[in-house]
Amino acid sequence: MPAPFDQSRYQVRFEWGAAGLDRVAAADVVVVVDVLRFSTTVATRVADGERVALDAAAHAVSLNGAAVAERAAESGALVLLGGLVNASAVADAVLTEQHRRAERTSILVLAAGELTSRAADAHLRFAVEDLLGAGAVIDALGARGIDHTSPEAAAACEAFRGLRGAVRHLLTASGSGQELIDRGARDEVLAAARVDAMASAPVLRDGAFVAG
Repeated sequence: MPAPFDQSRYQVRFEWGAAGLDRVAAADVVVVVDVLRFSTTVATRVADGERVALDAAAHAVSLNGAAVAERAAESGALVLLGGLVNASAVADAVLTEQHRRAERTSILVLAAGELTSRAADAHLRFAVEDLLGAGAVIDALGARGIDHTSPEAAAACEAFRGLRGAVRHLLTASGSGQELIDRGARDEVLAAARVDAMASAPVLRDGAFVAG
């Protein structure tokens, strides 16, 4: 019998952070969402033709996104990096993978969230930008007919749909956005709020993100 929290009854699942991988059933595809800044930064670099290694430099960009991607890769899943800027591109990549496999493909959309510090006992903090980014990916999957979503995934999707017109404001006004703006990175926050601004769907292969 399925465990209460593993979401195995559903094709599209949603969870938070590396610990979410331990709660949900193993998925064929994991989409890691870390909108500010990991997903957006890597998607931009991959769109420019770069190969972005998942190394110490990647960890320096994000307290949590790179670590979550590493854990997802250890599960044996195909790992994609998604956000607001490339939700449709990621959904297209998932659909292509399902066609390649010629069978129903399970998808976990994993919001990275933010860690409160770099300490070993740091706690995961809710990040509204990752909720919206995950919802955008789930919405784009549904538009392509991959819409058998868990309640958790459906709620994230509806959060994005209902608030899509306010995404720019929500990112700049959020705690994560304000933190980056205070560091002089307002342009980065605004860039991350551009829904479907690029056709890059970074995929993790041999320790690096490349064009999918």
